[in-house]
This record gives sequence, C-alpha cells and structure tokens, in this order.
Amino acid sequence: MAIRLIAILLVLALIRFLPELARLRQFDGWSAWYERVAQTSGAAPLLCVGGPVAIALIVQWGLRGILFGAVSLAFACVILFYCWGPRDLERDVEAVEKAPDSARRAQAAQALLPDGRVGPLAYDAESLVAATFESALKRWFGVLFWFALLGPAGALLYRLLQLAAFAPNLAEARATSDARRAASVIDWLPAHFVALALAIVSDFDAVLKSWRDWHATRGDRFELNPGFLDAIARASVVADVAQDEAYRDQDAHSPLVALSDAMVLVRRVLIVWLTVISLLVLGGWFG
Repeated sequence: MAIRLIAILLVLALIRFLPELARLRQFDGWSAWYERVAQTSGAAPLLCVGGPVAIALIVQWGLRGILFGAVSLAFACVILFYCWGPRDLERDVEAVEKAPDSARRAQAAQALLPDGRVGPLAYDAESLVAATFESALKRWFGVLFWFALLGPAGALLYRLLQLAAFAPNLAEARATSDARRAASVIDWLPAHFVALALAIVSDFDAVLKSWRDWHATRGDRFELNPGFLDAIARASVVADVAQDEAYRDQDAHSPLVALSDAMVLVRRVLIVWLTVISLLVLGGWFG
C-alpha cells in the first residue's frame, strides 16, 4: 500500500508540472484490436480487457520485492499515469473559464464530457456540474480507487473497461452493452466514496437528501448504477456557493460560478481521498 501511495503522489506531481505528457496516453492500438474482435465475438471484453489485466497482474506479482520495491514502484507509476485521464480535466475547465465569450465557452465546454460520450453538452450550470463530476469520476477517481485497491492491474481494468464501454464504432455491438454494464458496476463503489467525501467537504444534509431522493425515484429496485452522483454534485454546488463567502452575491445557477465551484469541490474530494489513503498507510506501519 505504501508503494501505491508513493506512486499516486509521484503521478499527481507529474501531471501537475508536466501536463504536456498527457499526449503519451494513447490507446489507439488497443482500441483497433478491440473493435476487430468485438465485430466477430461477444467475448471481446473478456478477451481484450481480461487478457491485458491478467498480464499486468502477473507482472505486478512477479515484481514484488525486487530492488526493495523500486521496480514495483516504477511499474505502478507507468500504469497509473497511462490510465489517468486521458484528457486533462483541469485544463478543460480552465479553457471554459478563459474563453472570451459565451459562444466559445459553450464550445470549450464540450470537452468536459467524459471521454467517449457524444455531445452536445448544454451550457448551463446543472449540465456543467454533472459533466465535471462525471468526468472526474471517469478520469480521476475511478482509476485512483481501483489502483489503491488492486494496484496497477486495477487501474488498467478500469481504464480498458471504460474504453470498451464507449468504443465509438461499436454502439450496436453486443460486446458494448456487456462492457457498459460492467463499467457501470465498476463505477458504483468509487462514486459512493466520492459522495461520502462530498458530504465531508460540502453540505452533509444536502448530499444525504439528494442521495435519498435519487434512490426514491428508482423505487425498491436495487441496481449498481452510479447515476446518483449527478444529483449529489448539483446539490453540493448549490449548497457550497450559498455558504462560501468567496461566492458572496453570486448565483449558483450561473454556469461559470457553478463550474468554478464544482472544480473546487473535486479538488477537495481528491485531498480527502489522499488523506484517507495516507492514514491507512500510516496505520499499517504503526499497527
């Protein structure tokens, strides 16, 4: 776990200070392979996702203890960096905020859609907040959660499932529906941990009420669906803008105000996650 924490901190520093390296995250070869297999077989997710993940798991296990963990750390950093994003969420939000007029802001906002999703994204507060948090889940927190839980193989599993679920040329393929169900399931746990962190850094009552209301609309049906995160994110932003003096006299329904606060909350959630992981590592050392 300590190696995973160090890898997370190193990768976050690399992303922060060398954002241009994001261009190295290319899955074109894997995507082309997946599409070829999916056109002829419904077992494409099992083969094209399960195969690379199994190899990563074997390598991850085989590298343990070599050079006091230095090789494992290097492997973890490479996989985590490669699976992050692939787009830079901070830069996408900044592009919207710095656009000179509303038309170009609306155009820049399309990049906030989770990778693989088809727009257009409406330029209003609710849509921007929902897109920001959904992208944060897909680009940051999903990868981070499964990396912390399962190591490099977990991060690779998450990223490849997301790519399989939203392969642009396979919308009607049987493999796509299977991959989307699996991607929804694998998002469910990290989405709840994002919601829990939001309850800590924002308004607990607003988060809990939104979570309950969303599930009430689903009736008694239990499903591993992370869709509640959109409602929770919007409620958190409204509550946070109302309480934060930095937004005094500003309207939470203004697109730019809502987007700015959504990004503030996403960063706070990341800090909470890093703090919890650090405490778990320290607890292991001293326990």
